[in-house]
Amino acid sequence: MIKVGIVGGTGYTGVELLRILALHDEVEIAVVTSRSDVGMRVDALYPSLRGCIDVCFSLPEFDNLADCDVVFFATPNGTAMLMAEKLLARNIKVIDLSADFRLKDIAEWEQWYGMSHACPDLVKEAVYGLPEIHREAISGANLIACAGCYPTATQLGFLPLIEQGLVDVKHLIADVKSGVSGAGRKAAVSSLMSETGESFKAYAATGHRHLPEIKQGLSQLASEQVGLTFVPHLVPMIRGIHATLYATLNKGVADDLQALYEQRYANEQYVDVLPLGVHPDTRNVKGSNRCQIAIVVPQGGDTVVVLSVIDNLVKGAAGQAVQCMNLMLGFNENKGLQTMALYP
Repeated sequence: MIKVGIVGGTGYTGVELLRILALHDEVEIAVVTSRSDVGMRVDALYPSLRGCIDVCFSLPEFDNLADCDVVFFATPNGTAMLMAEKLLARNIKVIDLSADFRLKDIAEWEQWYGMSHACPDLVKEAVYGLPEIHREAISGANLIACAGCYPTATQLGFLPLIEQGLVDVKHLIADVKSGVSGAGRKAAVSSLMSETGESFKAYAATGHRHLPEIKQGLSQLASEQVGLTFVPHLVPMIRGIHATLYATLNKGVADDLQALYEQRYANEQYVDVLPLGVHPDTRNVKGSNRCQIAIVVPQGGDTVVVLSVIDNLVKGAAGQAVQCMNLMLGFNENKGLQTMALYP
């Protein structure tokens, strides 16, 4: 059995990790940390886990994590980088769900996240945790920087078009909507139901922290710098991301885009390309680790529209992290992730 520790076990991503790992028959959840709930049983805070997890919260200190084989960080940005080096030196694998190791350009990271990076040398070693692109590298990694939720839906949507050089990469558009759980489990007026219910808004239109991450990934695929307009929106639902992606087809492109997507993702169990004419719906991936995608060329013009949906807490966070862990440890990739979407 693999001993797993979760740093930051009280947020939405942390409890989602607990839910998924409780179903993993190769894992023992050994440590779950929370500074504010030390000594409390995890299932007392989250009764949904009664009968599945019997550990108590402990402090996020190295000594408490030293016997783990893998440590997940479901923490705010700036936390994992303070502990990762010491854990790795102990031969403990680290899977970070925050943004601490995602951007390779340290100056750019410090600009977007407003702090100095504590261990820039580790950034070179970190493997970006998007299995559909980096499966082989993830399999041999000790440090994973899990892809963000917006970047996951966006990159998976654009991926086949950019790999095949079919679109103008200088003028990509990502119009993306997220449920309120993406803001985390915290007391904030902007996340109150009376503020978000029956309302719909864009935010960070001048620049969002996930923009450089998406551009970095797409630029690597294109082997050149891409141009991307990325506008996130907040919608009155708890879970889910819906990305509507626009690109201009290069002149002369006559490829069957439906077939292209079906072939690219034929062996990807967590990417589901829908039949022609079917639109994805966030409720159809709720609670699952799947991304559903549809491709449309409206009126047969030169604009291709890709629709990509995920559950932000699963494929956009905890589920993808477990998928990466399975690859790192040589397990079947679907261990703990067999749960189908919830309906309704």
